[in-house]
Amino acid sequence: MGTAGLGSEIVNVVNKLQDVFTSIGTTGSSIDLPQICVLGSQSSGKSSVLENIVGRDFLPRGTGIVTRRPLVLQLINRPATSSKDQGGVDKSGDKAANPDEWGEFLHLPNQKFYDFNKIRDEIVRDTEAKTGKNAGISSQPINLRVFSPNVLTLTLVDLPGLTKVPVGDQPKDIERQIRDMLLKFISKPSCIILAVTAANTDLANSDGLKMAREVDPEGTRTIGVLTKVDLMDKGTDVVDILAGRVIPLRLGYVPVVNRGQRDIETNKAITVALEHEREFFENHASYKTKAQFCGTPFLARKLNMILMHHIRATLPDIKQRISTNLQKFNAELQTLGGALGEGNSGNIVLSVITEFCSEFRSMIDGNTNDLGVNELSGGARISWVFHQTYSEGVKSIDPFDQVKDGDIRTILYNSSGSSPALFVSTTAFEIIVKQQIRRLDEPSVRACQMVYEELIRILGNLLGKVQAFRRYPALRDRFNAVVVNYFKKSMTPTLKLVSDMVSMQTCYINTTHPDFIGGHQATALITDKLNAAKGPPPPTDPKRAINNNKDLDVDLKKDEGFFSSFFSKGQPKKKGAAAMEAPPPVIRPQGALSDREVMETEVIKTLITSYFNIVKREMIDMVPKAIMLTLVNEAKDNLQRELLQELYKQDVLDELLKESEFVVNRRKEVVSMIQALNKAEEIVAGV
Repeated sequence: MGTAGLGSEIVNVVNKLQDVFTSIGTTGSSIDLPQICVLGSQSSGKSSVLENIVGRDFLPRGTGIVTRRPLVLQLINRPATSSKDQGGVDKSGDKAANPDEWGEFLHLPNQKFYDFNKIRDEIVRDTEAKTGKNAGISSQPINLRVFSPNVLTLTLVDLPGLTKVPVGDQPKDIERQIRDMLLKFISKPSCIILAVTAANTDLANSDGLKMAREVDPEGTRTIGVLTKVDLMDKGTDVVDILAGRVIPLRLGYVPVVNRGQRDIETNKAITVALEHEREFFENHASYKTKAQFCGTPFLARKLNMILMHHIRATLPDIKQRISTNLQKFNAELQTLGGALGEGNSGNIVLSVITEFCSEFRSMIDGNTNDLGVNELSGGARISWVFHQTYSEGVKSIDPFDQVKDGDIRTILYNSSGSSPALFVSTTAFEIIVKQQIRRLDEPSVRACQMVYEELIRILGNLLGKVQAFRRYPALRDRFNAVVVNYFKKSMTPTLKLVSDMVSMQTCYINTTHPDFIGGHQATALITDKLNAAKGPPPPTDPKRAINNNKDLDVDLKKDEGFFSSFFSKGQPKKKGAAAMEAPPPVIRPQGALSDREVMETEVIKTLITSYFNIVKREMIDMVPKAIMLTLVNEAKDNLQRELLQELYKQDVLDELLKESEFVVNRRKEVVSMIQALNKAEEIVAGV
């Protein structure tokens, strides 16, 4: 009795823990409690096994899925103390036939059910209340305690039976739904699997054993139950299975004989059925030598011992998990403002502003402890904008992708006015180079916008990182609005400064810059380049000297005018004074460039390239500095002052610190969990 008493006590410990976690709306998912889960197909006889163990009819019966929610069945051995004339009274007021035997549901506290038919009705009622009247299933368990002097202290979880094909109005994916639910229970290492299989079917086709093998391939925590042994063909038995020669299980198999369908319909008493079972095994040729290891009473004793040893083995781990979870939830409760959620509003806002600004500066400067390893973040992304995006964008601008050689020729002529220039025009150079410098305005402004977007990204990260913002959504929204508005205000001087820098470059072209190539050097370079392209001059022919005058005359005829290259060749020419006509309304170049024009154009292009590269380098260097000065550093230095001015006001503090519904609910959940864990710690402390 001492061992049995110890077994009952240790199983009761887990029963109490189970009640504690179920009562607060959790099945103890964070702390997996030791339990025996009953697994099998719908036709395997699961219900009959459970009813035989309890010794009473109490489970719903019928076709299709009868068990649609897990039933946590806590059997508690309670010695008989009442006299027969002291009848208990159940919820309906009926006097009980046996005052020492009753059931209680966790969802109906302080109500005792002495009538086990009413227990069945309540299981059906509560199942339909949670899952509806169709054949849907739910993983939310029903907790039923049965107190009786006729049971061993034991906890079993009756799971929905495995099914293959939807029937009636069952969901089409009912097989997957049930399978997922069962795996959720049996895959936990703390779960002992009670795999129920009909003995008159092939063991290899057992759905329960097959699923058990998936999560327990070694069979270390699976015990087999063979039902319908009395329905096997004459001359066959399950001796080979019991000996572990078919599918071995470390915990072995137990054969049982349940009531048949006709027995149930004729209300055959379970006590009579158990007596029939005992006689079957004691008189059967194959089992009579091992009859003491067969039948429901032996199964109940074996399960009691297995569960007791399993609980004793897992209790140290349960204690450790309870302690760890207490620390975790207490820490979370502190981030939610403690159990009462109170605090001085002014101090809270000051603390949040200080924490936010400190984190903001750390993310810009890269001093945060939360450095990523997979991607750039914070200030590193701003650096990427400066030294990769903006730098490459400016370098890629080609001054001659929009200004062609023909355009340069026209500008050269226009800049000379009425007197054709003897040398390359400074005016033409400045006009073209200023045009190109103005193109730097767009990428420079875009760089400002990109840095602004990166600051907004940092803001978003911080709004999700600072714990207080989860608690106070109004404060979060106001923070967001104030900081975004401050960034926008800082953008105005930033954009002006960057645009002014482009204007500075266009208002004064510094041709004395030490890196500028200069006109003489450019002319010399182009002359050498063109001469190299033409090759050496042909050797002088002595005979040509005689005809110098003739050649000069030919050359004069060939020179058709200063602007000859403006017009395409091959047009018929009229002779004489009458050939002169007024210039056309629009004069555009059409012909190819002359040698002189090629020379001048190339010199201009060389000068433009040289000076434009100087400006590019200066802008690549100065624009990031300008953005850092008026936008990034401005935010780092003055954002805290701005937040204090906008948020630290007595008239808005209370409004800002209205807690979100999520935080209020979460605090209740955490407080409940802490209370449950404290209670659980008390329960296991004395074991």
